[in-house]
Amino acid sequence: MSTQYVFPPHEIAGLPIAGTDARFPVRRVFCVGRNYAGHAREMGSDPDREPPFFFCKPGDAGAVVPVAPGATVELPFPSLTSNFHHECELVVAIGKGGSDIGVADALSHVFGYAVGLDMTRRDLQGKMKDAGRPWEIGKAFDFSAPVGEIRRASEVPGIESAAISLAVDGAVKQSSHVTHLIWSISETIANLSTLFKLEPGDLIFSGTPEGVGAVQRGQTMVGRVEGLSGIAVKYV
Repeated sequence: MSTQYVFPPHEIAGLPIAGTDARFPVRRVFCVGRNYAGHAREMGSDPDREPPFFFCKPGDAGAVVPVAPGATVELPFPSLTSNFHHECELVVAIGKGGSDIGVADALSHVFGYAVGLDMTRRDLQGKMKDAGRPWEIGKAFDFSAPVGEIRRASEVPGIESAAISLAVDGAVKQSSHVTHLIWSISETIANLSTLFKLEPGDLIFSGTPEGVGAVQRGQTMVGRVEGLSGIAVKYV
């Protein structure tokens, strides 16, 4: 007998996959904090290799927004913020689960990669930091995680040295390379898997380079990672 629910189950966020009509079903969204030295400094932190820390965004279709190649997605500008920041990131899509994954084996758990935006209500995040409270209202709001098309890992063998950038209305604001990650993709997966059992469908936002800043209503952000489809988003 099929399960009956008191109302329809929530919609699964499904991300496009290059070269196929199939979708990648999102399970959970993990984010690595301050994983580029330049960004750590601009946030007032020490960029030494202290153990990485993680936070989460919702994994449902309320927060994760698929962005098709060549499209500019328009999203509602979030409430209660006057300092809304862009953070462009390489997103790692997990295809094989596991716990206590070794660094040498970590990349075998990757299904593919995409470009994502970890949008942040920086003023609200700052208030929570000052009060010693969780960051959810600054990071985990609706439409806070636009993600582009996933490309299979085998199709982007040089991703760990790829260029990453973000432009706002054509002006480049963030520009770096994935080699500048404090904790590499392999190390991040290995560390995260000691804290959570990773499962197929999990996404890892791997960190953002320096140059984060405010975006205004109606401005268009274009995020790029070399070898992947770019992402174009406007909050209106």
